[in-house]
Amino acid sequence: MAATTPVLPKFPNTKNSLHSELKSRVQQYFTENNIKQTGNFALWHKAIVLVAGFFALYLHLLIGQPAWYWGLLECALLGCIVASIGFNVMHDGGHGSFSESKLMNRIASYSSSMLGASQFMWNMKHNMIHHTYTNVDGVDDDIEIGVLMRMAPTQKHYKLHRFQHIYFVGLYMMMYIFWVFFSDYNKYFSRKIGAVPLKKMSANDHIRFWIVKIWHAAIFIIIPIIAVGWLQWLIGFLTLSLVGGFILSIVFQLAHTVEDAEFPVANFDTQKLPDEFAAHQIKTTANFATKDKVINWFVGGLNFQIEHHLFPKISHIHYPAISEIVKKVCKEYQLEYIEYPTMRKAVVAHVNFLKDMGRG
Repeated sequence: MAATTPVLPKFPNTKNSLHSELKSRVQQYFTENNIKQTGNFALWHKAIVLVAGFFALYLHLLIGQPAWYWGLLECALLGCIVASIGFNVMHDGGHGSFSESKLMNRIASYSSSMLGASQFMWNMKHNMIHHTYTNVDGVDDDIEIGVLMRMAPTQKHYKLHRFQHIYFVGLYMMMYIFWVFFSDYNKYFSRKIGAVPLKKMSANDHIRFWIVKIWHAAIFIIIPIIAVGWLQWLIGFLTLSLVGGFILSIVFQLAHTVEDAEFPVANFDTQKLPDEFAAHQIKTTANFATKDKVINWFVGGLNFQIEHHLFPKISHIHYPAISEIVKKVCKEYQLEYIEYPTMRKAVVAHVNFLKDMGRG
């Protein structure tokens, strides 16, 4: 018997919606200041620095073959760069906000290919599902980690969850390896993301998927083993992957799975969510360390997650400015604007959330 397509929840229709008001005021900001919503030289410069840094470290590890302690440090730094390329280049490109040029956006989005991740799967999982049904259990794949972690109040509780606020570090470190070597393939062969069916893949989509995987195997596995040997490769690759995986995981989790974020449930009869789209995004999302220039640069504006969920097609370089507009509108509409002043406080809020979910 063929699997039935799940009924996706809907947002209620409202006149004079919050989303329309936000879009109007933000558009006014860009019009009055005569600036474009896409990236500028600062973003392009950052992209060049990160990609150049990636290849410089990669080549030095294979050709220069530094002493083991420098090699480990460089592999850890490479993991940081891998994460930052994902945050800054691939992410903006995937949302079409890296540049006004569609070609440049496509090139930026396919920087994920450098890292071994399928852009097709990411677009479905992140852009279409997560950005629409944020924190909706059963739909948002970002909070579906399986039995090992309980990431929503409506998910089943197991005894091991009492310790998830401790062992989450190890699981998050495995995220990059899991993503590249299992998750993409699972989505590809099952033809679905969680319970949501994949859109039909064209012949080019299939070809690009396998080219990316072959490229990744060659660049990250075969060539390094030939150049430095199996054991050295294994240690270096694990170092890169565990560091990069943890950074990728923690940054995305701090945006939604914190003690102040909500996990809306659709009405059983109507399948409508409690709030309209913009209010839903604001209630399920949190910002952190927005005044920290180093974090801003490294995570590509993903610490301004509220603004990103409201305006994904606006480049992250504009988020500090439009956040003031969003804060003002939230105050007018009596909506809580969830923001943690430092990354440490955001991590504490995430750990407290995991503890709370672990209690059942």
